[in-house]
Order: sequence, then C-alpha cells, then structure tokens
Amino acid sequence: MTTAAPVRILLCDDHVVVRAGLLALLSSEPDIEVVGEAGNGEEAVAMAAKLTPDVVLMDLQLGAGIDGVEATRRIAATSTPGTGPHVLVLTTYDTDADITRAIAAGATGYLLKAERPEELFAAIRSASQGRTTLSPPIASRVMAQMRGAGRPTLTDRESDILAQLAHGLGNREIARALFISEATVKTHLGRIYAKLGVDTRAGAVAVAKEQRLLP
Repeated sequence: MTTAAPVRILLCDDHVVVRAGLLALLSSEPDIEVVGEAGNGEEAVAMAAKLTPDVVLMDLQLGAGIDGVEATRRIAATSTPGTGPHVLVLTTYDTDADITRAIAAGATGYLLKAERPEELFAAIRSASQGRTTLSPPIASRVMAQMRGAGRPTLTDRESDILAQLAHGLGNREIARALFISEATVKTHLGRIYAKLGVDTRAGAVAVAKEQRLLP
C-alpha cells in the first residue's frame, strides 16, 4: 500500500506571527507539508520557482513591494498547467475589486482568514488538484457579479422614469410626477430604449422586469 505524497505548501504573508500560526496549524495535518515561508511578493515568486510547491497560500496586502495580486499573476504565468503551483488567496479583504483582481490574476481559490481550520485544509487539498475553492461569502459575491455582468446600468432619473412607465403613465403624466418637462422625459426614454435594446414602452417594461431593474 502506497501513501500519497503530502500537499507541499508555500506560505506568503508579511506578518511573522500569522505565518507562525499558519505553520503550527498546517503542521497538524499529516498530508500537508509547509516547504517554505515568504514575507513579501518578490520572495514568494522566487521561492515558488525554486521550490515548486503544490499550493502557494497567498495574502493580498504584503507591505512594500509587489502585492499579492501581482505575485499571483507572476506565479500563475510560470506555473505548469495541471500541476501548479496553484495560488490559494488567504486574506481578510473581501471587496469586489480585490476578488476580481485576484481571480483575474490566476488565483485558483479565494479564502477568508475567518474560515474554520477544516475549511482551510479542504481548500488547500482542492487547490492542489487545481479545483476552485471560494469562501461562501466570496462565492456569493462572484455569483452576484456574474448575474449583473450583462445588466444595463441606468441613471437614477432613468430608473425613476422606467418605474413610472411600468405603472402605465404617459409622457405628460411622468413629467408632472417627476417635475420635469415632456421633452426631458422623451430624451430619457430614448436613452432607456437604447440601453435595454428595445424600441417600445412595452418592450422596455418587459426587459426591465426580466432583468430586475424595477423596484
């Protein structure tokens, strides 16, 4: 009976105490081995090339030098497809911009430091196989971004007019309700039609309902 080789990990975090905590935590798992520690992005890139770990556990904010996103991009650019190193982001930052940049840079997974140890272990094992792993809050954010990717963006005034349109009001009634001129209503309607890809009032309302643009 053969025993599978442990998942080889490179830690990258600019806080020594955090690295020490992660090292102690990961050392409790017999199938996970920490083979190196990097305190900044440049070190992580160099060590990833030298040690060829299965997974690089990467923080995003690394103080001076390149950040975790750029380090991820450089590691991903030189990694071997299917074998890695695979980058698993482990951070406290969960803004849409951070998530988008990290995933676009080639991160295999995105985990928050608030996750339970069991979730971290599972994510590392999945990442070592090239499988995407996201913290539940991150997965929800990514799905929301995907759902809204093709949705047109309306101004507040266009949204107001569209809402009045959905209630069956004509141009004159909309103008009175919003204290604007009919000419202004027509101008906004033209823009709304263009954004929604329609040329009728009914079409605008139908698309708005389909894409949940109405309150």
